[in-house]
Amino acid sequence: MDRRFSAAMRDVLIVGGGISGLATAWFLRRRGVAVTVLEAGGEAGGTVRTIARAGFTVETGPTSTLSRGGALDELIAGVGVQADVVEADRRAPRYIVKDNRLVALPSGPIDFIKTPLFTASAKWRLLAEPVWRRARAEESIAQFARRRIGAQFLDWAVDPFVSGVYAGDPERLSVRAAIPRLYALEAQYGSLFIGALAQMFRGRSGGAQPRGRLISFRRGMQTLPTAIARELGESLHLNTRVSALTRAGAQWIAHSAGAEYRASNVVLAVPAYCAADLLAPMSPELVRELKAIAYPPVVSIALGFTRKQVEHPLDGFGALLPRRLQRETLGVIFSSTLFAGRAPPDKVLLTAFIGGARNPAVGERDESELVDRVLSDLRPLLAIQGDPIFRIVTRWPQAIPQYELGHNERLARIDAILAEKPGLHVCANWRGGISLADCVSSAAALADTLTAT
Repeated sequence: MDRRFSAAMRDVLIVGGGISGLATAWFLRRRGVAVTVLEAGGEAGGTVRTIARAGFTVETGPTSTLSRGGALDELIAGVGVQADVVEADRRAPRYIVKDNRLVALPSGPIDFIKTPLFTASAKWRLLAEPVWRRARAEESIAQFARRRIGAQFLDWAVDPFVSGVYAGDPERLSVRAAIPRLYALEAQYGSLFIGALAQMFRGRSGGAQPRGRLISFRRGMQTLPTAIARELGESLHLNTRVSALTRAGAQWIAHSAGAEYRASNVVLAVPAYCAADLLAPMSPELVRELKAIAYPPVVSIALGFTRKQVEHPLDGFGALLPRRLQRETLGVIFSSTLFAGRAPPDKVLLTAFIGGARNPAVGERDESELVDRVLSDLRPLLAIQGDPIFRIVTRWPQAIPQYELGHNERLARIDAILAEKPGLHVCANWRGGISLADCVSSAAALADTLTAT
C-alpha cells in the first residue's frame, strides 16, 4: 500500500539513518519539527556498530569520539544515556612504532627533550618554527608539516596521525580542510607555537591536538544511535531504500519500493557517492563533484588473546605504525585498556586497521591473509605468542571520505548548486569533519538553519 505524506504531516525527510541523519532528526524534533528518517538497512547507526560476542565487546566502526561539550553533550543527555558514558584515561600514552619498539609520544617539555622519536637537529628545527613564512597557496598536510616543523616530524608524528584518523595520504589531504584548527593557527598568528600559546592564555584549547574527553559508552558506541532510534520511534523507517529523488512543485519526493515520501525539505545524510546516485538525473555537474570525493577501503580486525599471550603491558591508547616502516598495518588500539569491560577477565582485545588511501588493494585479499599480515606486523612489537582465541574482521570497501587538496573549493561549488535547489540539504561526514562528534555538531547546525527560516 502506498504511503504519501504531505509537507504538513512531515516537514523534513531525512535520507540515511547513520549518526548524521539520526542526530539531524533528533535536533529537528527538539525544535518542534516533524521528521521522517528513511534508512536502507535493518539497523540504525550506519558505520557505528558494536558486536558483543564471547565476552568481548567489539567496535567495527568508530571506537570512540572526542567530547568537547556542545551539541554532542546535549544529544547524549537528551536521549538519556549520560550515565552510560565512559571516559578514557587522559594520562594513558599514545605510542609510535620506531626501531621495532613502541615509543610514547611526548606529553610535555621534558618528555620532548628525552624522546628518541626525533633527532637533536629535528628538535632544534622545531624550535625555529615561528620564523618560517606563512603559506602562499593551499598546501597538503605533508607540505605544511615539512615547511613548518620539518621532515622528521612529518615522518614520525604527522604521517601516522593522518593514517590513524583518515587512513589517508598526507601528500594528498588538504591541511586547510582536514586539520582546520592547525591551519587557523598559522593563518591567524603566523606560527603554530605562538598561536597555541595565545589560545592557552585566552583559556581556549590550542595546537594540533584537540582537547576534550575521549568517550564511549559502557556497552559500546552503538548505544548512542540505538537510543536516538528509540526516541524517533515510528518516524524512523528501516529497510527503506530510497531509489530516486524527484521534485514536484514545492515538494521533494523520495521514492522507495511501494511508497512515496513527500516534504518541502529533504536532507541527504548519506555518503557522497550515494548522494551522487540520487541526484544524477538533476545535475551532472553536482554528480561529478560528489563522486570526486574519494573513499578508500579499510579493514578493521579485532583480535582477542589471553593476557598471558601478550607480553606488552598494553598500557596506553594504542600504537600507530608510520609509513616509513613499510608495514601494512596502519595502527592498533588497545581496546580492552582504552575502556573497561571490552574483554573477559584475563583476556585482552586489540583492534587493528589495515588498508587506506595508500593501500587500496587490501579489499581484494581474503580474511585469513589479512589477519596473518596484521599478526606479522604486531607480534614482534607486542610480543604476542600463539594464535588469537577470538577474531572479527570487518571490511569497509568505502570507508572514510578524504578531504583532499581542493576539497573546500569543491564544497563551495556543491553549495552553489544546492542553492539553486530550494529545500535540498546535505549533512554527512564528507563535510564539517569525519568524527562522530563532528557529525553531531553539523546536524545541530543544520537543524538551526532549517528552523531559522
